[in-house]
Amino acid sequence: MRFDAAVLRAYESPFAVEEVILNDGPLDGEILVRIAGCGLCRTDLAVRRSAGRSPLPAVLGHEGAGVVVETGGPHTGLSAGDHVVLSFDSCGRCRTCMSAAPAYCDSFAALNLFGGRRENTARFTDAARRELAPRWFGQSSFAQYAMVPARNAVRVDPSLPVELLGPLGCGFLTGAGAVFNSFGAGPGDTLAVLGTGAVGLAAVMAATAAGAVTVAVDRHPERLALAERLGAIPLHAASHGLSDRIQQLTDGGAQYALDTTGSADLINDGLRALRPTGHLGLVARIHTALPLQPGALDRGRTISHICEGDAIPGLLVPRLTSLWQAGRFPFDQLIRTYPLADINEAEHDCEAGRVVKPVLIP
Repeated sequence: MRFDAAVLRAYESPFAVEEVILNDGPLDGEILVRIAGCGLCRTDLAVRRSAGRSPLPAVLGHEGAGVVVETGGPHTGLSAGDHVVLSFDSCGRCRTCMSAAPAYCDSFAALNLFGGRRENTARFTDAARRELAPRWFGQSSFAQYAMVPARNAVRVDPSLPVELLGPLGCGFLTGAGAVFNSFGAGPGDTLAVLGTGAVGLAAVMAATAAGAVTVAVDRHPERLALAERLGAIPLHAASHGLSDRIQQLTDGGAQYALDTTGSADLINDGLRALRPTGHLGLVARIHTALPLQPGALDRGRTISHICEGDAIPGLLVPRLTSLWQAGRFPFDQLIRTYPLADINEAEHDCEAGRVVKPVLIP
């Protein structure tokens, strides 16, 4: 099977849309999906800075959504014609997967970040029959088609705009899941969101839907204005006495804080802004030592890493689509679509902060 995909051949090179070949159909437990749209996430772009750990050449893309074309046997639970959102891969057999925590799968890095399942090697090639990395996040969905483990896929209502749903499988899932799952925020709770990109704004929308009071912190006025429209109290990151200002706006301190920036200064501000027993969650990867300032972890405050919003995608994605249908999770307001052929423009706009969530349409 031949189709177009965006291939990244070197860490410093632009994407190139070219013909690729899938050399066989779905195996047992797999599905073939025609991609309707795929979000471009900063995790995709971080491959450029992965110091050679992510194998190239590869087709990236891990926020895909589309229509099932073919299934590999009767055990997938899906049928041709089903509309699906694709999420991260997991083994389904390790202790954490069996404990309903697939985001912490023992094989998460190997399956999602470092080339995918070994049994897929040589199934996916370029037009010259040279091997491409087997699968990125179980998908490689910067393409017209993707071969996916069925456990990655979540069936959705076919009346929904499937081309826009892909980011619900990762970026929006992470921010909303942090609020609903990691924090369990509810009416009257207080939350500080540090950074208002796709993950941070998803957290703002989820907190608003949950009835929590949210302070959104960023240095870009246009992002703060968007956060305010979505229900948050905006606060510039350069505000004098930032942690004190957050405490004032949350009536004595936030119960929860979510950092999406990886900035040590903001993380420390977020910790100091917490009320006693407050919890700060980190979603950004920290690449250097994280110095904690004296007193930041006093008074029972805790800090933890949150992966994929502690989500089970099959449970959270339907919740988010239901909230969208009710007008309470307007994620479509964060999206700008681009043809797949314009992937390099989409990457540039994302890096420059001109768009919150690019979605590529094959």
